[in-house]
Amino acid sequence: MTPPPPPATEPGVHAGSAVRRPTLKDVANEAGVHPATASRALNPETRHLVNDETAQRVHRVADSLGYQPNPIARSLKTARSSSIGLVIPDLTNPLFPPIVRGVEDVLGGVGYNAWIVNTDNDPARETAAVESLQNRSVEGFVFATARLHHPLLERLAAIGTPTVLVNRRLAMSDIPSVTGDDAGGVAMAMRHLVELGHRKIVHLAGPQDLSTGVNRLRAFRQALEDHGLENSPSRLKLCSAWAEAAGAKAVTELLDDGVEFTAVLAGNDLLALGCYDALAERGLSCPDDVSVVGFNDMPFVDKLSPPLTTVRIPHYEVGAEAAHLLLERLRAPSRSARSILLPLTLVNRKSTAPPRRL
Repeated sequence: MTPPPPPATEPGVHAGSAVRRPTLKDVANEAGVHPATASRALNPETRHLVNDETAQRVHRVADSLGYQPNPIARSLKTARSSSIGLVIPDLTNPLFPPIVRGVEDVLGGVGYNAWIVNTDNDPARETAAVESLQNRSVEGFVFATARLHHPLLERLAAIGTPTVLVNRRLAMSDIPSVTGDDAGGVAMAMRHLVELGHRKIVHLAGPQDLSTGVNRLRAFRQALEDHGLENSPSRLKLCSAWAEAAGAKAVTELLDDGVEFTAVLAGNDLLALGCYDALAERGLSCPDDVSVVGFNDMPFVDKLSPPLTTVRIPHYEVGAEAAHLLLERLRAPSRSARSILLPLTLVNRKSTAPPRRL
């Protein structure tokens, strides 16, 4: 029996040798350029230094050989890892995936990647994750976990680690951030309820160690004053977490205490979901008995029954702008920190209606 012929030798792999990954030198040889030119052509940040025809030829050869850059070797040579740490409090919260996508899309366009870690808002876990990422030589961080007073972030700022906050701010102002205009969003939501005829409006405020909770509560109080409404302490509930269970607990307590209200402005959509749960359990209808407004416009709230009226934060844009700010810090570390405030919009759906009783 005649043995089958030996397999054809792959480009860049010598016959009789063990299969190995093609190297940058292989690409350069096949493309007829110096390895340094091939390296510049394959790096998104330096491709502009190579004429377009040569860069295209190098990329074609790299694709045909199946060449993949070695990020470890590159980081050892340049002291740069082309990676950042993206620190998220809770990946099960639907508002964070669009932020992550925005960050990754911008970073990927310039050859960076993100190491994503989930902290569950546990400071010890967060510190361990950051130290692990630093050991992997990440060049900077995007944080979505910032509390108003955050020792870890303050330490990173003190040693000059490029850091950007998303959807959060610190009490200190020298760390760049990208947030939505919370005050403007609350003002829109309150105006909507007042124009429908509501006068007895409850606010479910988020945790007061987070800038979002503080800013939205402050804006609610300002809106009461602007519309000449009673600032009744009984119509304010401070929630310990941005969670559905916290929203349900707050509304249940309001009903148990006999507080009169015709509308709820929830500090975020998860708290609003808790409102739905508590009202349904008591046989109350939304919006016939109580109107509910959320905040964030997280995915699928338009599929609720009734679809949730909410303030929309452009989460993808928040992530994208944060990535741009971080790249800006990496390229110009001495530039003064700047923050971005994105405009919000009210999405009017079916969870709000004129009150039955004024």
